[in-house]
Amino acid sequence: MRRRDAEATKAALLKAAAELFTERGFDRTSVREVAAVVGVDQALVFRYFGTKEDLLAAVLTAPGRALSTDADDLLDTVIRAVFANSDTTANLLLLALTGPQRGKVADALETQVAQPYRLALAGQDADEDALLRADLVLAWLLGIALVQQICPDGPVGSADRERARELVGRAARGLLGDAARTAVDAQRGPQ
Repeated sequence: MRRRDAEATKAALLKAAAELFTERGFDRTSVREVAAVVGVDQALVFRYFGTKEDLLAAVLTAPGRALSTDADDLLDTVIRAVFANSDTTANLLLLALTGPQRGKVADALETQVAQPYRLALAGQDADEDALLRADLVLAWLLGIALVQQICPDGPVGSADRERARELVGRAARGLLGDAARTAVDAQRGPQ
């Protein structure tokens, strides 16, 4: 009997679920169909992920959990992702916005992605104002990503990606204040 590589199987299931959820929608995709793409029994999906909603939470949080939580690194990475014009990023964004908005998925997105991002962007000594500024930056980036997806030929969607990244980065660092500047200065070292 051949032994399965659990991590490879989980990764394949996440990939299959992401593709099916974005192509057909959460409600029209069954766990059995996700399992069939990978060639496993649906019981394995339930064993690895729990419910179908847990599987959706894993699909949506995986890219975010993989990013660094160093403030400047994170900001640059998220800005690059927003302007990458990637179908995967856009599809996951739309799936996050149109999937179940309450319960396990929303909780997972908050605790596994939004909260760590917010804390990283706000800095070590985050007060309420720093956390609000971090949330505003994240909301703005989400809005930019959404506008690009909805109006790809509009001013934001068709803008020079490099120039847009530069402008957004500068504005976001300005809004974040000391936390972003401290992270940048620490990476540059003494002048």
